[in-house]
Amino acid sequence: MKQIRILFISIEGNTRSFVNHLVSYAEQQHQIHPTQPLITATEISDQTDLQAEHQPYFVFVPTYLDGGNGIDNGVKELMTNSMGEYLDFQENAQYCQGIIGSGNKNFNAQYCLTAKRYARKFQVPFIADYELRGNHDDLERIYADLVAFVAEQATV
Repeated sequence: MKQIRILFISIEGNTRSFVNHLVSYAEQQHQIHPTQPLITATEISDQTDLQAEHQPYFVFVPTYLDGGNGIDNGVKELMTNSMGEYLDFQENAQYCQGIIGSGNKNFNAQYCLTAKRYARKFQVPFIADYELRGNHDDLERIYADLVAFVAEQATV
């Protein structure tokens, strides 16, 4: 199986921390079972130059809102706009296989709202979620979800 590519944005370090742990977890799994794929991750930020993607990837995005309740009185997205711009650039969205979201479950309906909005906007599946920096169970679950999704796409 090919490597799994991840593009992510991290504002306060939670997403970066989780993705780094996920990359390490994939390395451990690959050492135990060489057929298990490795993960490569690229952070997208305001300083990232827009470039055309030509390989499939997954997007990890946290939820940050500023104003509104995200449901019936508006959403003002805060700080993840550079990821949206990156996905909008040229044909990049067509290579996105799915979105993984994070957030704070205390925000109820707004939990992972940014990821769900990106999934809807770019017409890709919302694959998984985890809270804040995640935990080991989240690593195992999301890695398994990514591997299964890639394996399923290979048979289509």
